[in-house]
Amino acid sequence: MKFRNLATTLLLSLGFANIALASSFDLKGNLQAQATKSIEDDENNLSSLWLRANIGAQYKSESLDGLIMLRVFAPEFGNNIDGKNYDKILADLYWVNYKWKLGEQTSLNFKLGHWKTDWSQSTHFGTYIDKDLSARGLWMRDQAHNAMELGLKHGLSQLNVMLATGDNKANTGYVRVEENLKFTFPLELKFAYRTNAIDVVQNTSYITHRVATYASYSFIPNLRLYGELACFYTQDEDLVETLPNFVQKDPSYMNPGEAWLPFYVGVEIPTLGILDNLMFEVEYIKDRDELSSKQPNASELAWTAAMVKKFGSSKLQFSVYSEEELNDIGLAFRITTTIR
Repeated sequence: MKFRNLATTLLLSLGFANIALASSFDLKGNLQAQATKSIEDDENNLSSLWLRANIGAQYKSESLDGLIMLRVFAPEFGNNIDGKNYDKILADLYWVNYKWKLGEQTSLNFKLGHWKTDWSQSTHFGTYIDKDLSARGLWMRDQAHNAMELGLKHGLSQLNVMLATGDNKANTGYVRVEENLKFTFPLELKFAYRTNAIDVVQNTSYITHRVATYASYSFIPNLRLYGELACFYTQDEDLVETLPNFVQKDPSYMNPGEAWLPFYVGVEIPTLGILDNLMFEVEYIKDRDELSSKQPNASELAWTAAMVKKFGSSKLQFSVYSEEELNDIGLAFRITTTIR
């Protein structure tokens, strides 16, 4: 009996050892702090401040990847309900990705869950395929999706087709297609298309088409030219917006038959090792003042200058940027320390 138990234990141990060799399970975590200050603000304190922790675990194997990440804010940076502050814990990321190798240079994957895409890789602008034009980013240009996605990688190409939902009945949502080309020389090209096609299956809604392209070319290390161009267009239809099942336009400021052409260009320059990255970017959106009632005097041009410096396991990011008008200057500082 004892020998049988010992043999069973040995066989199980060998099985788990083989799984461990073929896969990995790692804890992940970091701490982040960010502060912003508007020079136009008459107050002496900061314009915004938050501290947060990101903690989770990642699993990797030849056939399956998975990630779960939680985002934790203290009461002062969390929920304010009826005048009281409470902790805020967000399920920031949770997804699984099934993978199949079809050949030497070809693979297929199926991803399911809640994840983010960082399409533009800008310090402040871009990600027009997903973002609202009236909201600029600050170091994080990512966008969250509740979705399923089929991916096909072949040679230099990575094609992803996503079906995403905006509610818990899939009554609203969008189709998103992205092609990413990474060449052997230092050129990267991306193309993407997104439309709120799920909105009209059950509801009355305008259809908006978004098309975007991104390009990046590195001449030498840390000398790079990059940018993004997009086109938004809402179909010219005569819909009854008072119907109970009417879904607001996506984005809300789009009018039937109207088109927008936002773009930005950026340059990264070397600093002889003083900084890890130094970038300058300029964005242009015609009639930007029509995007949001909160910024009625918004300039069509916007700019930012940003730097990155790494210290061991910490990364410091600092930005100077224009706010509503070109001469309205804002400052932003973020530090991220990776624990694991």
